[in-house]
Amino acid sequence: MSKKNSVFIATSLDGYIADKNGGIDWLNAIPNPENNDMGYVEFNNGIDALVMGRTTFETVLGFDIDWPYDKPVFVLSNKLKEIPESHKNKAFLVKGTLTKILDQIHKKGYNKLYMDGGATIRNFLKEDLIDEMVLTTIPVLLGGGSSLFSELPNELNFELIGTKTYLNQITQNHYKRKK
Repeated sequence: MSKKNSVFIATSLDGYIADKNGGIDWLNAIPNPENNDMGYVEFNNGIDALVMGRTTFETVLGFDIDWPYDKPVFVLSNKLKEIPESHKNKAFLVKGTLTKILDQIHKKGYNKLYMDGGATIRNFLKEDLIDEMVLTTIPVLLGGGSSLFSELPNELNFELIGTKTYLNQITQNHYKRKK
């Protein structure tokens, strides 16, 4: 079974995934009257499970919506002691090094993983554990906030395997890790 760690995330033109106050309202800067999912459903159909950090998990819990995931969610945290009762059997706490965590998840039969959350993505990139990235760019400059990327110990080369434009404004680039 082939294993794949994927990123599907939106950034501002200047590379931020949240504004200076941690907000993400700017994601709706471009009107989307038809609620175009911009490839998310197709992407989601190709994954087995999600891996996200505690901050992202708590952010999603704070949205006034039903739990948006139909796949198991593995939450990376050293601080969180347990998953809230409301989300048991939907979300699972995992701890340890990233390679040990991946081994645990793979042993449960989940091989195509969606990495979500800034710190999680940055940490997986630092260890060269990301195989593909789908980056959707919203044409807004935030001027600061939570950056998607940070310093890496080594250069990582990716190749562009596809580009799409949505709503005549939003570009989405699909990159695959070159090894």
